Amino acid sequence: MGKKVAVVLAGCGVYDGSEIHESSAVLVHLSREGAQAEVYAPDVDQMHVVDHIKGQPTQEKRNVLVESARIARGNIKDLAKLDVKELDALIIPGGFGVAKNLSTWATQGKNCIVSKEVEDILKAFHAAKKPIGLCCISPVLAAKIFPGCELTVGHDTECEKWPYAKTAETMKELGCKHVNKHVTEIHVDVKNKLVTTSAFMCNAPIHEIYDGVGKMVKEVVRLA
Repeated sequence: MGKKVAVVLAGCGVYDGSEIHESSAVLVHLSREGAQAEVYAPDVDQMHVVDHIKGQPTQEKRNVLVESARIARGNIKDLAKLDVKELDALIIPGGFGVAKNLSTWATQGKNCIVSKEVEDILKAFHAAKKPIGLCCISPVLAAKIFPGCELTVGHDTECEKWPYAKTAETMKELGCKHVNKHVTEIHVDVKNKLVTTSAFMCNAPIHEIYDGVGKMVKEVVRLA
């Protein structure tokens, strides 16, 4: 039997949910590794809905689970039903939904609150010594919950290629060790079984992001 890996989504769309290309890459690479993806999302309202053409919030209301079901082709479960004992690993793709719907990082930075449901699940996988894969902005969840852990969100010096590099600095303020890595590379925190890669934190060609996510997935499955 292939490894069973929980993939936790945060909606559908980079600005208010899960980043669709990262989520798809995770599912494709899990399939390639012979692993079985079990997709989950919390049954909660999104912080807000963003018009992805204008980049502006709208008056619309949407549900994180319902929106995430778009990516999962309807094959998705309520996060409340996740049972760590039945799973071998956890992966959380990025997208602003992580910072808006799974936590309050978007509005509060290092003083954010991680949703209790998400925090409990991360701690349960960690306590069971099961690997956790995080990409793009989702490593901030580990930064908040596991002080002293090692992570990468790419680079810590802001430039055209790394427009979100201040995130790395904020993570360091939480007591993490940030390790600079290129978009096609991963960092493995062996002690905490955390595997991270920068994905769209880098202004890079999409195939490089896809390749970096692939390395993250491969290592998570290997550690499971």
